[in-house]
Amino acid sequence: MTILKIVIVLAFVAISGWLLWAHSEWFENPSLVKLEVLSWGIWGPVIYVLLYAVGPSFLIPGAVMTIAGGLAFGTLWGSVYSLIGANAGALIAFGAGRFLGRSFVEHVIGARFEKLLAQIGRHGFQIIFYLRLVPLIPYNALNLLAGASPITFRDYLWASVIGMVPGTILFAFLGDALWHPASPRFFLALSLIAVCFAAGEFARRWGWLPSSNGS
Repeated sequence: MTILKIVIVLAFVAISGWLLWAHSEWFENPSLVKLEVLSWGIWGPVIYVLLYAVGPSFLIPGAVMTIAGGLAFGTLWGSVYSLIGANAGALIAFGAGRFLGRSFVEHVIGARFEKLLAQIGRHGFQIIFYLRLVPLIPYNALNLLAGASPITFRDYLWASVIGMVPGTILFAFLGDALWHPASPRFFLALSLIAVCFAAGEFARRWGWLPSSNGS
């Protein structure tokens, strides 16, 4: 079983790594995504969602993908497609964490998250919700950790779905506003993102959400 797990992980890494290498410019310069998406026609949203689902596995920040969605589709549909892609990727990584098991996940991402694993076991919904609002650790590391933890699938799903909505909308709004970086909309988007992050941290410090570092 251990050999099978390793083979599956290596196959996924190889396929997704090739995609990242062949089209790395999409992730380095989000504005290129719009031109690429337009060339895909009606398949554009589908391919974008698939790219979003695998991008964070290779340390491509979800914020970059969401900004690209805002650039390509506008705030509304950029948010919708980003949420679909982000949640699809989160569920895939969660399933991988469940399949690979706690010891394998700890070996891959390091034992320094052991305390967070215990916290997720005790306050699953609140911890995942908080870390969706304020992403203090890598997106896919959190997904794998959640899969390896005792959190129920229902709590993980709803904490992810609800917690990702504010940031996704705001980063898609920022992407849409990037076409006019000197406009009031651009600075409004930046301000709202800062408020969203500050609100999440404020909630933690005042005890409305449990700390993700065990403090």
